[in-house]
Amino acid sequence: MIRLEAENLSARRGEDLIFVNVSFRLNAGEALVLTGRNGSGKSTLLRVVAGLLRPETGQAICVSDAVDEPRPAGEFSHYLGHRNGMKRELTVAENLAFWKSFLGDAIGGIGASVEEAAAEVGLSGITHLPYGYLSAGQQRRFAMARLLVAYRPIWILDEPTAALDRKADAMFEELVRRHRQSGGIALAATHQPLGMEGAQTLEMLGFEGVDLEYSA
Repeated sequence: MIRLEAENLSARRGEDLIFVNVSFRLNAGEALVLTGRNGSGKSTLLRVVAGLLRPETGQAICVSDAVDEPRPAGEFSHYLGHRNGMKRELTVAENLAFWKSFLGDAIGGIGASVEEAAAEVGLSGITHLPYGYLSAGQQRRFAMARLLVAYRPIWILDEPTAALDRKADAMFEELVRRHRQSGGIALAATHQPLGMEGAQTLEMLGFEGVDLEYSA
């Protein structure tokens, strides 16, 4: 069992605070959807929780039965943003094998094999092809497969299905749904359902709301 806790997070964009005092708690199987206009700080908050940006104040931690003390949330998180994070010159298998080795499995689970992950995203049998040879939709599906080859209980998702067709949306919705059913946590900025039924919501107000406290 795990829990994600964000406490009094604040972050800057340039010299200005973009949000302050953001706090929320998510238990195993729960989800949080960020809402708000473009530029309101959704992507920044996701990157802060993932450990890719340093907060001005506060912390995001993961509490797990598998570890003795709370750890930074980034150690237990996958981050899937707008970029695919794959090398065009390498084959799909080489790309996914790199991420599997580089990330490793967080305590408490075991990632899928490269071919198992390819099958989960509906693209088995073509992992020998260069990544750059694939269509944009296929490339995005294999970027989603990164979530599967290394076990991470927290999935942080920034518009992961933007510009994909409905079939790909449905496939990813099912991946997120199964992730939550197995005790995983999802935190997302998205306008799609994404298997986030029953999710909490948190509205980001950006610069205009820096004197307010957010909580979920």
